[in-house]
Amino acid sequence: NMPDFRLPHDERLRSFGAVRRLFQDGHGGFVYPFRYILYAECDDRLSIEVMFSVPKKNHKRANVRNLLRRRTKEAYRLNKSILHDSQKFAALDMALIYSSKEVVDYKTIENAVRKILSTVAEDL
Repeated sequence: NMPDFRLPHDERLRSFGAVRRLFQDGHGGFVYPFRYILYAECDDRLSIEVMFSVPKKNHKRANVRNLLRRRTKEAYRLNKSILHDSQKFAALDMALIYSSKEVVDYKTIENAVRKILSTVAEDL
């Protein structure tokens, strides 16, 4: 069966409470150029929700932030099966924060995202 490459609305982390909880109680790490934060909990809904952030502090121009966010979303969308296939927990919230001042190419972003997803998948 074909892996699901979509990134539907319900896989996006949007609830303010969940975002606040993620940043208060989550843990994570750094894989250049990303800082990532996770919050996993046992819940009866099986779900992975993710948010993508490119802080204005490092990239003043919206078009650059949009470009980096698009590249990140694409890399996540194409590689999220790493996480979804190894899902042993119930609910996982995750933030991918682009933390470099440089604008890196898609390949670099994809490799970093893949590495983060593999790390997360192993730790669960």
